[in-house]
Amino acid sequence: MDFAALVQHLRAALPEAVLEEHPEAFSPWILVRREALAELAPLLRDDPALDFNQLMCLSGAHAPGPEGERLWSVLHLYSTRHGHKLGLKVVLDVADPACPSVAGVWATADWHEREAYDMVGITYTGHPDLRRILCPDDWQGHPLRKDYVAPATYNGMPLD
Repeated sequence: MDFAALVQHLRAALPEAVLEEHPEAFSPWILVRREALAELAPLLRDDPALDFNQLMCLSGAHAPGPEGERLWSVLHLYSTRHGHKLGLKVVLDVADPACPSVAGVWATADWHEREAYDMVGITYTGHPDLRRILCPDDWQGHPLRKDYVAPATYNGMPLD
């Protein structure tokens, strides 16, 4: 199934889920409404025509844009049966960085979501164990945020 057919299939199943489509990108992707992700993820995995049985990557990003500061949760899916790929992006407000967890759909999302939480500050609602994975539990801030300022010391130790 090509990208246009994938998007058409998704729009028919969940008309409100897809906000934008970007077929011209090197890796084509769709912008997904945050509130639709919890319903869209199982459809992507379980619909035999789609069969996205592999979450290749899930990451978080912080990027300024014309609408202001935004956080992004980015997923890359692959169907081993059909051989098609799809990128999903969910845009989040910095003031409300909550995104539905997909760890119950793709088990590998567990650690990916923890990393995006730790590094960027995205809170994955419904995650089974959302806590830091790379930084110590008492670390302040999220190191991959554009506004992050690295501390000079940690527990009395210099970090330079």
